[in-house]
Amino acid sequence: MTTPDLTAFPRVRLGHWPTPLERCDRLSAELGGPRIWIKRDDCTGLAAGGNKTRKLEYLLGRALAEGHHTVVTFGAVQSNHARQTAAACARLGLRCELLLTRSVPRSDELYETSGNVLLDGLLGARVRIVDDADDIAAALEEIGPAYVIPPGGSNAVGALGYVGAALELLTQIQPPPETARPDQGAGPQEQEATRLESKVGPAGAVDRVVVATSTAGTAAGLAVGLAEAGSAAQVEAVAVYRPAEETRAVVEELTAETARLLGVPVPEDRVTVHGDWLGPGYGVVTPEMSEAVRLFARTEGVLLDPVYSGKAAAALVGLVRAGRIGADETVVFWHTGGLPGLFVYPDAFVG
Repeated sequence: MTTPDLTAFPRVRLGHWPTPLERCDRLSAELGGPRIWIKRDDCTGLAAGGNKTRKLEYLLGRALAEGHHTVVTFGAVQSNHARQTAAACARLGLRCELLLTRSVPRSDELYETSGNVLLDGLLGARVRIVDDADDIAAALEEIGPAYVIPPGGSNAVGALGYVGAALELLTQIQPPPETARPDQGAGPQEQEATRLESKVGPAGAVDRVVVATSTAGTAAGLAVGLAEAGSAAQVEAVAVYRPAEETRAVVEELTAETARLLGVPVPEDRVTVHGDWLGPGYGVVTPEMSEAVRLFARTEGVLLDPVYSGKAAAALVGLVRAGRIGADETVVFWHTGGLPGLFVYPDAFVG
């Protein structure tokens, strides 16, 4: 396994690393295979965790290196990225300005005051809901000099966090040397304890990584990291923001930018973008998402969010049931976090 040199880029440590890699035995059995593992980036720490923490380590590392005191970023009203940026800025003593747009067709009080919005304010960020480019321009002028982070933290600098994440995953899944089984000679209770403990442990070679994608930084970073490490794993990116063709173009562009930043070859045919589980649009509930969220909760005790990981899970379930992911494959489902979003979608899970 080769390792891209990430040490040349400023970084500030914000998360809990490595995040767990857990085996999903009951989910795998429910679906009749494949061997499913879950990479728990909902456990990154930093105000309920999530995938944006990895990106922010490099983005805010650069902000500090350049001497900035104010950070501005953008997102939807219930943006997980905005919440994690607010938390990171609080930890680092930076002023945080959030410019949020109504990207989801909702304006009810629950949606605009609870979930991530509630946490944004608690973390000390200044939140403004902006309606158009003129509002954004006016807000930026009022804020003054600042380090500006794009939506989702998705540029080549932010994607470095997921180059590193790919290497972290591959370190976790390397099978151990052949040794005596730890349960040899043990009684039934000891064998059961060993089985439960092994729920976190080496997974062997991975065939696919399933992950939600919107602004593409996570998928692009994984693609570059996996390719550079020599892994044959395919990234199954589930579009949750734009249709598949638009998402594919964004992923390809950012993958190329990230590879150029690192000075490595641009990986080809590494990412497959799926648009069948987007539904009517970004942040809009689908029956497949609701079923998948319940399935993960009731088989593995894992909570997914309705906007990102829930739709990615729906894609995983759908691909397995359609035979597009084989029962003999090993799949890592990348949990990108988003727990606070559950609380503004209660009707999706009633009954």
